[in-house]
Amino acid sequence: MLERYEPVIGLEIHAELLTRSKMFCGCRVVDSVEAAPNTAVCPVCLGMPGMLPVINRRAVEFALRVALALGCEIQPYNIFARKNYFYPDLPKGYQISQYELPIGRNGALNITLSDGATKRIGIRRVHMEEDTGKLTHLDGGSLVDYNRSGVPLLEIVTEPDIRSGEEARAYATRIRQILRYLGVNTGDMEKGVLRIEPNISIRPRGSNEFGTRIELKNLNSFRVLADGTDYELRRQADLLDAGGHVVQETRGWHETRRETFSQRAKEEAEDYRYFAEPDLPPLLIDEAWIESARATLPELPQAKEARYRDEFGLTPYEATALADDHVVAEWFDAAVVTADAAEAGGNPKVIANWILNDLFRLLNERERAINQIDLSPSSLVDLLSLVARGVINQNTAREVLAEMIDSGRAPAAIIEERGLGQISDEPALVALIDDLIAANPEPVAAYLGGKENLLGWFVGQIMRATRGQGNPAMINKLLRQRLEHRRSM
Repeated sequence: MLERYEPVIGLEIHAELLTRSKMFCGCRVVDSVEAAPNTAVCPVCLGMPGMLPVINRRAVEFALRVALALGCEIQPYNIFARKNYFYPDLPKGYQISQYELPIGRNGALNITLSDGATKRIGIRRVHMEEDTGKLTHLDGGSLVDYNRSGVPLLEIVTEPDIRSGEEARAYATRIRQILRYLGVNTGDMEKGVLRIEPNISIRPRGSNEFGTRIELKNLNSFRVLADGTDYELRRQADLLDAGGHVVQETRGWHETRRETFSQRAKEEAEDYRYFAEPDLPPLLIDEAWIESARATLPELPQAKEARYRDEFGLTPYEATALADDHVVAEWFDAAVVTADAAEAGGNPKVIANWILNDLFRLLNERERAINQIDLSPSSLVDLLSLVARGVINQNTAREVLAEMIDSGRAPAAIIEERGLGQISDEPALVALIDDLIAANPEPVAAYLGGKENLLGWFVGQIMRATRGQGNPAMINKLLRQRLEHRRSM
């Protein structure tokens, strides 16, 4: 298919903004899954006659942050428009949105693909609007919940720069990560607060004309986004090869059959009859407001990943894994700062390895997130400092870390109470080693005969005898010395 046709894909991402009140009224924003239906509504968001909307300033600030993070040009003169269409989840019969004058335009985002290649995806517009209600379809009818109606919504629209399901997934994943870093959206696709809709078409290789596009709706995961996009590309190619033509429509994804299906005809922009919202004045955004929003931007994921690689010497995998979640990244940064201030706990790479391997493993076992445990970054640094000073070995430290997560206690207290201090008493270790050598003449003879990989077996026996508390480095050193001493006898 790719030899004959070129995929042309654009993404629309709708993100509910984490404000306390709705876009144009004072109704509280509630969890659309958990709240009782139609309990967070008022005459404004229900579209009652004569009700006037008022713009939510906090929603505008959130939109500004996103537009700036995506490198958009900020429009100082903003107009809200009425997008007219009839559907039961739209109580006014129109949606207040932005069209010709969005808050941000001409942005871009670089994505990284599975083969390590990078690609620039242009962002056409970032605009504000209000969300619709939520329909639940039952046998013989439908129910509508207007709690979500009027919730601030941000739409991010790409240029048609995407060429595969993998690229669509990489772009959407990065957008979700940025929104979470900015604190404007939870990224919870299962609850519908982040919705991704690809517009998909194909055209003959070498052609500059766009093909007929379809829009995929109700995609609830990044995997479904990639699979649905790739399926639709194949479907359109097969249709054209058979002499048919693609119909412009909205389609859904059937998870069981792993295929798209037709939902309804797709409108053109002209069908919505956009015109300026007469009940809202123009929104003016001056330079001071833009700079104020810019000052609130955190270090963004790609910049953080680059810093982890360049300053801390982390691998691309380590940097990406730590920067993936902003909470984990902030926890790691705090641990590094604490270690530097205390001159303890090892270098950033040591801290990274403990977080990615041991801490993540323990969190997964307990099905908890890093911000749901009573373990501070400084506590982990204290533990690693004890390892670096030889008070405990790494195996014991892993045991102590598990108890720290469960109890919230300091590592030193756990070590003292349980008598877990590392054994570094040379005469005591030499006595254990000499007893081991005397009791095992055959392994000793094999080692002296050239099978030096048996040293690991001897180390394991001493560690078992010390209940895992022996100093491994000292045990290795003393074993070599005593075995070589036996060679010279």
